[in-house]
Amino acid sequence: MANSKKVLVGVALLLSLGVLGYVYRGVLIKLAFRPTSSVLQQNPVATNTVNLSEEASDITIVAENIFVPWEIAFLPDGTLLVTQRSGELLHIGKDRSSTPIAGVEHVGEGGLLGMALHPNFAENNWMYLYLTTHSGKGLENRVERYVLKDGNLSDKRIILEAIPGAQYHDGGRIAFGPDGYLYITTGDAQNEALAQDTSTLNGSILRVADDGSIPSDNPFGSAVYSYGHRNVQGIAWDNENRLWATEHGRSGLKSGYDELNLIKAGGNYGWPNIEGDEVQEGMTAPVIHSGPDETWAPSGMVYFRDSLYFVGLRGSALYRARLDGEKVGELVLYLRETFGRLRTVQIGPDGFVYIATSNTDGRGTPDENDDKILKVNPRVFE
Repeated sequence: MANSKKVLVGVALLLSLGVLGYVYRGVLIKLAFRPTSSVLQQNPVATNTVNLSEEASDITIVAENIFVPWEIAFLPDGTLLVTQRSGELLHIGKDRSSTPIAGVEHVGEGGLLGMALHPNFAENNWMYLYLTTHSGKGLENRVERYVLKDGNLSDKRIILEAIPGAQYHDGGRIAFGPDGYLYITTGDAQNEALAQDTSTLNGSILRVADDGSIPSDNPFGSAVYSYGHRNVQGIAWDNENRLWATEHGRSGLKSGYDELNLIKAGGNYGWPNIEGDEVQEGMTAPVIHSGPDETWAPSGMVYFRDSLYFVGLRGSALYRARLDGEKVGELVLYLRETFGRLRTVQIGPDGFVYIATSNTDGRGTPDENDDKILKVNPRVFE
């Protein structure tokens, strides 16, 4: 933790509740320690079955033996859809079925990534996928729309394409916002300069209508909504409809400076020109960041009650950022180094928190029966 750039404002040992914490750059950081033995119990239901009505313990395993799960979505009947980066769409219900998605190129961090159901899915059955594929120009990413009905995919339509891809930094999260538009996160595709170029789709958060058309109020007359991003892998809206994003900072020997950003239309979030608390005119610094000596590698994120919850890959934790308007007053860590790398988090229709691990992605140490989908009782966050 010793570093001249870090200012440790205060230190507090919170003995009650078994929590260790400290204040860093005005944000209270808590490490919540919960012994695995007291909260982890293998779900007695078969691992290829999801029973959303049964509460077995604080944390249960509802599915396992999944290869690099990336996103989770819930169908109206409460069963789960899970994307596997290798190119398969899993349906986990009373049994488990797999549907291969044509054209997926699983290279490095690319493959079958984000997934979103249309806000009117119950009426139109539209499902959206973000995937890496191969074109004549090399790797590229695109968003496809399908009709998902009775377990079958049909009526494929390309919503957005020609997003340059690479082995690393492909972004991949997609979600419908409160305004009914589809938001898409992209990476810089290992070309930092693209993040500062609004004429490209890289290093950006994109915004399109459900048919791929460009909203008239987009800031640059294109799909680009914000830019200056390195690799955004999580987006969520709070109860005031503010858009937040998790972003990977630098990597390699100088890892660190992962970010939580508050996103505004037309905003430039600084990559690669600024990081951490650095300031440059016309660029927006993160609301909070990990600092130079810690790496979250933050991925999926949801808003739940008064907080943003996001998961960390290298950080191997679930992070809770308690919001105070447009600021974060407290950051609490759960499950640190309990289940390994964590890729995505969602709130199920039952009100429980669902988390996908990512230990089979080539960077983790797979445990027996990895990867898993975890179901967490929200009372552990009280």
